[in-house]
Amino acid sequence: MDTDAVNTDVLIVGAGPAGLALAVDLARRGVRAMLVERSAGLFPGSRGKGIQPRTLEVFDDLGVYDAVRAAGGPYPVGMIWQDGKRVGEHAILDPDETGTADEATPYAEPWMVPQWRTQEILLARLAELGGEVAFGRELAGITQDADGVTAEFASGPPVRARYAVAADGGRSTVRRALGIGMTGETVDPTPMLVADVRITGLDRDHWHVFPPADGEGGFLAVCPLAGTEEFQVTAALPPSDGPVDLSLPALRTLIAARTHIAPADVTEVRWASDFRPRAAMADRFREGRIFLVGDAAHVHSPAGGQGLNTSVQDAYNLGWKLAAVLSGAAPEALLDTYEEERLPVAAEMLGLSTRIHRGEARRGAATRQLGLGYRDSSLAAETRPALPADALHAGDRAPDGTRGGTRLFDAFRGPHWTLLTVGTAPDPTPVPGARTVRIPAYGAYGDGVFLIRPDGYVGWAGETASEALTAYAARVGLSLQGE
Repeated sequence: MDTDAVNTDVLIVGAGPAGLALAVDLARRGVRAMLVERSAGLFPGSRGKGIQPRTLEVFDDLGVYDAVRAAGGPYPVGMIWQDGKRVGEHAILDPDETGTADEATPYAEPWMVPQWRTQEILLARLAELGGEVAFGRELAGITQDADGVTAEFASGPPVRARYAVAADGGRSTVRRALGIGMTGETVDPTPMLVADVRITGLDRDHWHVFPPADGEGGFLAVCPLAGTEEFQVTAALPPSDGPVDLSLPALRTLIAARTHIAPADVTEVRWASDFRPRAAMADRFREGRIFLVGDAAHVHSPAGGQGLNTSVQDAYNLGWKLAAVLSGAAPEALLDTYEEERLPVAAEMLGLSTRIHRGEARRGAATRQLGLGYRDSSLAAETRPALPADALHAGDRAPDGTRGGTRLFDAFRGPHWTLLTVGTAPDPTPVPGARTVRIPAYGAYGDGVFLIRPDGYVGWAGETASEALTAYAARVGLSLQGE
């Protein structure tokens, strides 16, 4: 072991949305974590701009919802253009499935925030909690043994950690070093452009869509980025084996050729990138003491607006489990449930993104991710008999609501578990490490006792508390934790 190594509990490689969200979650739990990023600063582009309702709930818990809300805006209505004229509006989201906010689901529609701004907000929250990012730290190699992980860098001292998390993107250096394969397909062989530009003379009330004239020339869309002065331009590019010209003159030419926008009205390119839409997933999400999250584990077409959201929720699932094991309260086996729970979700969201990209599905209810859950997980303990399929089960997302002066999301917010008693169920014996809450009857739950996980899912559910609840609490590490 290198005696000059920096020691930490968790090393996170990559300061994208997943890495930052995990660092925030661990920091609020008092876990020593080191977040390293090979670049000199945060990612500068808008790429993942849609924050889905379930991720808004995650951000509420992590303490950044208000900042995210203030930084963005709702999705605009699409405006179809042809020959320089407006020919009709187009709903970007399926109008039959955009959702309506109610007490159980307070955030029902996606919120648009450029990815760079979301990352800035998460970084500011991390700083509030005493954390930071070590920029300019390029990983050169990573190894592990029975006791921990050692990471070597192109410059600076090595890092020794008990666990490591790869959040370093679709071309993950960590994943490749571990020899974990990536299985998938090219969603669309056509290369795509995504760029943040400034354009004059174009209204910011619509997502401007320019279909190809006579089926030639390629698709182009211009979306105003909420909370900024920029537009995001997405376009199909001509096939090319060489590098794509992403300069201001080249983008002016491309945009002018497919729209009524004059070249001079494109005044600045803030960021630009080209890519070929892919759908791919790592063959496994864990190798010993090293975990994969975000794009390191799954790569989506941007059409579905699922990549950033699935990535953040990977981190949200893993954070509390790492903290419980590192504290000594929970057994190492708890970490096995990360892949068990997140790999099927990633596969489902990859399929959805691909279908939307190919025009086989719309951005509807499934994209909001409120219906995702872990009913089949080994952590879901449902002890009530013969429940209807549409009833709340163990493994489901725990709904919000206010009863008896208690708002549930306020009670759940924070790193703790919550022991919730609803209606006429008798008061259970308090569970060490869990906050105890009682509310009057509430149809979203039904009468009973519910142990709510730190990530807002029902872990255990029963008509009354029992020895089974005590055994479950011990299995997830609650019996040894203080509140």
